[in-house]
Amino acid sequence: MLRKIFIANRGEIAVRIIRACAEMGIRSVAVYSEADRFALHVKKADESYCIGSEPMACYLNIHALVDLALATGCDAIHPGYGFLSENAQFARACKERGLIFIGPEPNVIHRMGDKTEARNAMIATGTWLISRSTKSGKTGSPKSAVRMFWATIATLSLNGPSATSWTRSLP
Repeated sequence: MLRKIFIANRGEIAVRIIRACAEMGIRSVAVYSEADRFALHVKKADESYCIGSEPMACYLNIHALVDLALATGCDAIHPGYGFLSENAQFARACKERGLIFIGPEPNVIHRMGDKTEARNAMIATGTWLISRSTKSGKTGSPKSAVRMFWATIATLSLNGPSATSWTRSLP
């Protein structure tokens, strides 16, 4: 069981992670830049530490964050989203220093960050993919594009816009 989580993010996402930690009885450690010193996540966390005066750069300093997580006795680091959550180097640094990275393994982050690798990994799992352009730059026949367009329109008209999460009603 985790005892203390270091939150390597800021703002609303950090507040949500802090709330989840509190509900699970896990202590939280927040970080902030000088510009964020009065932010809600700083007040809500069990512990808060200033990591610098640069508003964005200090949140991206991998070694300083990992060092602080260890110095504060954390078991794990939660990257939130954005910032470092998709950084394989950060996940690897956590793992190498004995911290649990709350997110995908470094090799998964690396593979998903490379479009060709991600596509090959999805194909290997049998996931259905939409055809893509070839190395020559051609994208299949115009006839197949028209078929795909009308199939999408037909699906939406039969199922309604609420059937898909990506459609929105227009005002």
